[in-house]
Amino acid sequence: MKEKLLEKFDELFKSDGTEKVYFAPGRVNLIGEHTDYNGGHVFPCALTIGTYGVARRRNDNKLMLYSMNFDGLGVIQCSVESLKYKKEDDWTNYPKGVIWALKEKGYTIDNGMDILFYGNIPNGSGLSSSASIEVLTGFICKDLYGLDIDNINIALTSQYSENNFNGVNCGIMDQFAIAMGKENRAIFLDTATLEYTYAPINLAGYKIVILNTNKKRGLGDSKYNERRSECEEALRRLKTKLPINSLGELTEEEFEKNRYLIGDEVMEKRAKHAVYENRRTIMAVEALKNNDIETFANLINQSGDSLREDYEVTGVELDTLVEEARKQQGVICARMTGAGFGGCAVSIIKTEAVESAIENVGKAYKEKIGYNADFYVVDIGNGPAIL
Repeated sequence: MKEKLLEKFDELFKSDGTEKVYFAPGRVNLIGEHTDYNGGHVFPCALTIGTYGVARRRNDNKLMLYSMNFDGLGVIQCSVESLKYKKEDDWTNYPKGVIWALKEKGYTIDNGMDILFYGNIPNGSGLSSSASIEVLTGFICKDLYGLDIDNINIALTSQYSENNFNGVNCGIMDQFAIAMGKENRAIFLDTATLEYTYAPINLAGYKIVILNTNKKRGLGDSKYNERRSECEEALRRLKTKLPINSLGELTEEEFEKNRYLIGDEVMEKRAKHAVYENRRTIMAVEALKNNDIETFANLINQSGDSLREDYEVTGVELDTLVEEARKQQGVICARMTGAGFGGCAVSIIKTEAVESAIENVGKAYKEKIGYNADFYVVDIGNGPAIL
């Protein structure tokens, strides 16, 4: 892979031997969905698939950006002095946004870069290709410009850029999971305080399998921001009586006792998901600590049901994949992961059943939806690195 990337870089930018190769992972969230902007807990892990970058500094202030995934767009050029969101600049708005955000936060980036990207995360799949390229860009800038910034602040700067440069009101989970990933560990993160612990994922005899609907979705134009504002309004109404700052502070009992304050059926369902999902995530981590895979799997299934019924972020493609997966022998859990409205589901499958489950689910999906789903058997990997 490294040789292929360096070869392409040389073809585009003429190698001088100063360029370096970098990597940042994608992520999958095992449980704790749509809780990160509601002050709740999440439980993601970094994957061994992700985004590669080859980069070097320039002597002028030009940014020369190229992606092997969007070959037809060629090299897109701009200046580090005038970084503005432009729809026609397509995918480059993500790395541009991070450089803009670093400068906004007072870091010095006074000359440009030649930079080539290649990602093996499917775009729009819900495995965080956008957060992956953001964290990678922050990590490259830290290295090439000698910035005094740690990985948590790279994650926060990446989130800031997505919120303020790209206009997607995302929470911190994706960037944090990617920046702080550890092999064979998931991150139990309290999104309200950024307190986190690593929990070992001991899945001896099981595999994590990602099921991709191949239905593309874009966060900015999905109903993601709508869900977020529904939760914010529900919280505002609950705060008329309760001294809370986020839905994540409530127990199930407190919510049930006070849900009448919301006074809107749809908003109640959204808030219910946020509260119950947060509690499920806390219980799931406990179950894993006790090596209780059965309870862990049940909670993941409950999470999926709530995302379908209360949060309504699935759709026919995800519902079909999850439903078909749960019918298979050896599949102990399956649910959508990520923002929803397309993208991926995550499942845990007994190792010996992986092949037949993939075959059966793929066949049923094609019959019902009309096109193929893709499947990835994944491992849990580390955060960003120089290769």
